[in-house]
Amino acid sequence: MLSEGAAHVLAVEQDSRAIPALEEVRTAYPNRLAVHRADALSFDPTPHLSQPARIVANLPYNVGTPLLIKWLSIEPWPPWFDRMVLMFQKEVAERIVAQPGSKTYGRLSVLSQWRCQVRKTFDIEPRAFTPPPSVVSTVVTFIPKDDARLLPVSAVEKVTAAAFGQRRKMIRASLKPLASERCPLEEIFEKSGIPGTRRAEELSIDQFLELAALFLENGEN
Repeated sequence: MLSEGAAHVLAVEQDSRAIPALEEVRTAYPNRLAVHRADALSFDPTPHLSQPARIVANLPYNVGTPLLIKWLSIEPWPPWFDRMVLMFQKEVAERIVAQPGSKTYGRLSVLSQWRCQVRKTFDIEPRAFTPPPSVVSTVVTFIPKDDARLLPVSAVEKVTAAAFGQRRKMIRASLKPLASERCPLEEIFEKSGIPGTRRAEELSIDQFLELAALFLENGEN
């Protein structure tokens, strides 16, 4: 990134074994690389960055999804970054870009595509790494949407968790635990125009957002 002209790079690295190599890079590019030994899950980079910034990361497979959810859950939205270019295990990337009707479409698909334009950029074969992993990796690009519908992430997460938690059931059954006297399901389905006989993987992003908004309106999120 530095050799390609990035004005400033903030490197967040938890593994102490990688710090000496980063220090060598910092010496080669004076005043352009800052190194922080920290856990990216808890580290707040914003005090150290000029905006807009970009997130570029080869994510550890075990924390890739939690990190992505953290960045997609930033409030207010649009966030402090104008793009994310992230590498995941291929099966996770497939879930991120999955479309309604596919077996891999789920909570991560809804959250990612609600707040960002997402696209698979390219795959990386195991032989590109030392030691080679047992899986193929995929780079995904995320561009935040300026017009993403304004809803609390918690409201959307609650509806998608219930719907995809029992994805073989009709949504009138899977969303039943969210209902109450103040928020009857039949009223939710009537207002949304969504048949209760649909299954979670058949609903579009906009339909999930509409359900979340209606539950929120009735005080159930």
